[in-house]
Amino acid sequence: MSSDPVVAAAELFRALGAPARLTILRELTAGPRCVHELVTATEASQSLVSQHLRVLRGARLVRSERRGREIEYSLMDVHVGHLVEDALAHIGEDGAAQPGDAPDPTLDEGRSPAHEPASTRKDLP
Repeated sequence: MSSDPVVAAAELFRALGAPARLTILRELTAGPRCVHELVTATEASQSLVSQHLRVLRGARLVRSERRGREIEYSLMDVHVGHLVEDALAHIGEDGAAQPGDAPDPTLDEGRSPAHEPASTRKDLP
């Protein structure tokens, strides 16, 4: 990852750019999972899930730990789950921006705590 925070954030979003990876991360918000459980959740082949997990590990979004003969995957931290759930909530909002809409200049006014930068959110451990 880059030392420039904007470049690092772009790399992180690039890692989130595949629906299967978002499905994996969403599944991991419920707790650690083994590859076979992620294969079932994504309906993808084991080799494809393993490739996605490699990308997610490289982006420091998930970690792995050997449990006997299996490797268990979990979210790197709670922020990853918030990121995925916030993105899904944004898509589901009635007033969500549509492609081509101009940015709303008032968005920074009266921001709710749920949309504050992670460093200032009170609901995070």
